[in-house]
Amino acid sequence: MESPKSEATTLDLTPPRTGLLERVFKLSLHGTTVRTELLAGLTTFITMAYIIFVNPNIMADAGIDHGAAFVATCIAAALGCLLMGLYANWPVGLAPGMGLNAFFTYTVVGTMGYSWQTALGAVFISGLIFMFLTLSRIREWLLNSIPVSLRFAMGAGVGLFLGIIGLKTAGIVVASPATLIKLGSLREPGPLLAAICFLMIAVLSYHRVFGAILISIIAVTLAGWGLGLVQYSGIFSTPPSLAPTWLAMDVKGVFNVSMISVVLAFLFVHMFDTAGTLMGVAQRAGLVKPDGKIENLSKAMKADSASSVFGALVGVPPVTSYVESAAGVAAGGRTGLTAVTVGVLFIVAMFFAPLAGMIPAYATAGALIYVAMLMMGGMAHINWDEATDSIPAIVTVIMMPLTFSVADGIALGFITYVVLKVGTGKHKEISISLYALCVIFVAKFVFL
Repeated sequence: MESPKSEATTLDLTPPRTGLLERVFKLSLHGTTVRTELLAGLTTFITMAYIIFVNPNIMADAGIDHGAAFVATCIAAALGCLLMGLYANWPVGLAPGMGLNAFFTYTVVGTMGYSWQTALGAVFISGLIFMFLTLSRIREWLLNSIPVSLRFAMGAGVGLFLGIIGLKTAGIVVASPATLIKLGSLREPGPLLAAICFLMIAVLSYHRVFGAILISIIAVTLAGWGLGLVQYSGIFSTPPSLAPTWLAMDVKGVFNVSMISVVLAFLFVHMFDTAGTLMGVAQRAGLVKPDGKIENLSKAMKADSASSVFGALVGVPPVTSYVESAAGVAAGGRTGLTAVTVGVLFIVAMFFAPLAGMIPAYATAGALIYVAMLMMGGMAHINWDEATDSIPAIVTVIMMPLTFSVADGIALGFITYVVLKVGTGKHKEISISLYALCVIFVAKFVFL
């Protein structure tokens, strides 16, 4: 039996840390330090910094001023990260969503013919709906009512859609009057450099090289500069004006029956992508309590949904949580200080506008193709042994790129699911919300 003296010597008499950062982020409680959180934030930023170059290029294709799109991307990402860090205390970085930005430009504006201002209005409305769902229990009910196979199919379909856009932008696939599309000329520098960028990202990522996507984009840009394809215009400058996109959204234009599917597409893809990302990061960051509940998950969802509303105000597609945040978590990030660090770095990035303007489309196309491949991984979670689950999933995934519309792919997948379940006597597996959505989608195709 130990004496009281020996027992006392085992007590930790070190006074608890009571600094501002400790009080705000509860660093000790999460077993981390300021230095670890700052390094984790830098890690997350570098892994997702490619959005600074990719998103403005995609937005420019919608007719938005490139400089304004660049600043809007940085501001929206910074606001999202700061909100996530200070309100939810989660180590998650946010920025305009990949796939959602492509849907915004190439479907809503390009194929459907709406102005980018109206598209921003749709982003704003979907963000408000997401906030309402997050503040109520409807979100949980809706998440649970959508079949798991369709949830994963939506993410994979967006990935395939993004891949087609990347291949088209790079010139790796081109239009053909005989076969619709065909392989482009890989002897041309653009397609060749895009392919090299994609392969370089894949190889570096396999070897877990820090900032693989960013390194590859810059390397291919330098190669283009050496070949005389890129004009050097400097590195630093005062940030361009945000005026062209600030409060430019057209909300009235959204109140059109044909826009219902657009708003729902933004909402569903954003909601399921966010839920999957946050739950995945929570597991890695040790935010799951012994009873299975996730610490501050509701706050994290609120921060994410509010960020989309703010993003629409400055002029970007839905802002969402980035799965690249897992890199920062792997580096030790456990609290919102990691996210705040990412937000501050996005603010600093606004002063690198000339560099962003130099990045050629073929360099960002290589990144698009790689991100598309990662998003396709959701196909592994589809129940392939049940045809009434797998066939609707395949329809969703295939029809997104073939119709060049995320909204149409989702609609056709949902309709197929309901018809197959009813036709095979498995109607009990269909929720009331799914029936309602099916009716809306059928009405869209019949009357519009």
